[in-house]
Amino acid sequence: MALANLWVLLAAIGVAVIAIALGLVLGLRRGGHADPADAARIARAERLRALPSFREALVRRTVALTGILAIGVITVIAAGVVAARPMSSQTIQPVNTSRDIMLCLDVSGSMSEVDVEVLSVFEELLEDFEGERIGLTIFNSSPVQIFPLTDDYDFIRGHLETMMQSFDYVDEIPEHWVGTLNGNGASLIGDGLAACTMGFDRPDDQRSRSVIFATDNEINGASIVTLEEAAAFAASKDVRVFALNPVQGKDADVSAELTAAAEATGGAAFGLRDTTTVADIVDQVQEQEATELRGEAQIVWTDTPNLWIVVLMAGLLAFIVVLWRVRL
Repeated sequence: MALANLWVLLAAIGVAVIAIALGLVLGLRRGGHADPADAARIARAERLRALPSFREALVRRTVALTGILAIGVITVIAAGVVAARPMSSQTIQPVNTSRDIMLCLDVSGSMSEVDVEVLSVFEELLEDFEGERIGLTIFNSSPVQIFPLTDDYDFIRGHLETMMQSFDYVDEIPEHWVGTLNGNGASLIGDGLAACTMGFDRPDDQRSRSVIFATDNEINGASIVTLEEAAAFAASKDVRVFALNPVQGKDADVSAELTAAAEATGGAAFGLRDTTTVADIVDQVQEQEATELRGEAQIVWTDTPNLWIVVLMAGLLAFIVVLWRVRL
């Protein structure tokens, strides 16, 4: 790319040099071979040439013609540079924080009335995160990963909006339940929490890992692992659980069990409708130290013809103005 641009620039300069050389050669030939009889077609023309006003006019015209030639050369060179597409390089090294957050949502029938609220809370959480990777897993009798950990927030918002729209359903099995009914029972939260914990990749990296776990803890059936076992598994993987409880204050035993499981991982439980829930979750997630993860350095090339375009436009304008004045 750079070599091709250099050749284009050299070609433009060559054209300008050739034009100047031809002009000088032709001018010298005309000056050297002019017939004296033709040089003065007016009687006593030498007296006219001796007048100061004539000399001044001749100097002005010579200067104007020289200016036209100079402006033309500059314009041609500027056009060549623009055609060569001058470029500048910039080295960019992507940096992300090392926090991973898995959104974990119970989509059992008992949660249907509050799942849209939970998704709204998830969406609100995005406003305060920057650089964290976020994933979403839903579960009922079996878990399903909606999307893996990613820092593409537009992608995340699109999926959350689609999920919220899917709750307005008329089919027997709504879209957001597909794949979540492959087990026996409903709202098997131990299995759901374990699946969300297993959704974290890069196990050898030193990363902050959190699960935001939304469930009413109303289990119906026998799960593979209990809530306590899933919490212990999460703690062994250094995953903190932050529980969102939509029935907090309604069933003390349910709330206490969910709170104990979250706190066993170093996390906490929050009421869904508490006014400080989002801020509290964000604060606790960001309390965990995050190490900057630097990606592979990338060289980005961008066109930078701005200055030369200005020179080209100014040269064209000046060329037209001076040419017009000389013709007068």
